[in-house]
Amino acid sequence: MKPNTYLKIKKKSDCVMSLLAFVLLSPILIIIMFVIKLSNVRAPVFFKQKRVGEDGHLFYMYKFRTMHVNAEAQLDHYLKQNEIEGAMFKLKNDPRVTKFGRVLRKTSLDELPQLWNVIKGDMALVGPRPPLPREVAEYTSHDKKRLSIIPGCTGLWQVSGRNELSFQEMVELDLQYIQQVSFKLDAKIIGKTVLVILIPKGAY
Repeated sequence: MKPNTYLKIKKKSDCVMSLLAFVLLSPILIIIMFVIKLSNVRAPVFFKQKRVGEDGHLFYMYKFRTMHVNAEAQLDHYLKQNEIEGAMFKLKNDPRVTKFGRVLRKTSLDELPQLWNVIKGDMALVGPRPPLPREVAEYTSHDKKRLSIIPGCTGLWQVSGRNELSFQEMVELDLQYIQQVSFKLDAKIIGKTVLVILIPKGAY
């Protein structure tokens, strides 16, 4: 099957699978929502953040809240402590993350609300990580090639080391995925993602 043909089928099938996943995972989603709300009754359960999607399209990506409420306001203070090179920010022991938030991030369960993004059509189940606008502002023309398809909830980067990899390694993995996209590759990545959730490594 040609990549373009598969991508058209993939968008519809991803939507159906995400709806099914919502139903099957609803008990887990409810428990997570309850624990987050219990930790701070006045704080929101979900966190939304503007991201850059296919061809530069801006959209709001959803996650379970894993940080304290004022985390975004403190970001500038921690940017200089960035532990990853390139147009991406990562801090292993980020003090803005809550105790339960660390558990969610370690297991990638904080990403589950992105199933809604898949249903809306902003994201796919598998694809490149959707970057922040401030990250894209630092992209080279080569880096921007990773924006040529719909971003995903998981991808080659997430199952190949995640935060243990450099920014450029992430870019090359994304470009490799774009060139080789297929049902077989997506199935392989989803299978590895399940293993990453069960045996966390490189997530923080």
